[in-house]
Amino acid sequence: MTASSYHKRRAAQRFSRMIRVDQAGEYGAVRIYAGQLAVMGSRGPHSNEIVHMLAQEEVHKARFDQMIAERGVRPTLLQPFWSVAGFALGAVTALIGPEGAMACTAAVETEIDKHYTQQIEEIGKDDPELAEVVHKFRDEEREHRDAALAAGAEKAPAYPLLYAAIRLGCKAAIRLSERF
Repeated sequence: MTASSYHKRRAAQRFSRMIRVDQAGEYGAVRIYAGQLAVMGSRGPHSNEIVHMLAQEEVHKARFDQMIAERGVRPTLLQPFWSVAGFALGAVTALIGPEGAMACTAAVETEIDKHYTQQIEEIGKDDPELAEVVHKFRDEEREHRDAALAAGAEKAPAYPLLYAAIRLGCKAAIRLSERF
């Protein structure tokens, strides 16, 4: 194996891990918003924002689903767990109240912004298609975070603790989904 083919193979493996974890994250986001809407309903405070964010997350997930199929990437084995965990996180934070739901969004999207920014730097010019997708979705995740903060996320009970715990959970989910 030449050095060039070795580096290409390693890059393809890195990009496959990125696509796997990004698809898992978008799937988790869809489930979080579904859990929030299940508790708050379509008439609750911020429901319009949540419905809008959910629609964008569904587009993100569909795009990563497509990339998984096109590139032959194995999805995470943890998807059944993320389905339950995401829905539960959304439902529990919505039970805290509208600000709790928004605190969840602010925390998740802050971590995803950081994650996607790192990916964009790592991809560089090596995979323009993936870089473009991640960049576009990162910008939309930032919009979600900003909307959540504008909607009173920081007014949630025990916001600093809730925010930190959710971000820590996101970091763990990212690492696990990259590997399994």
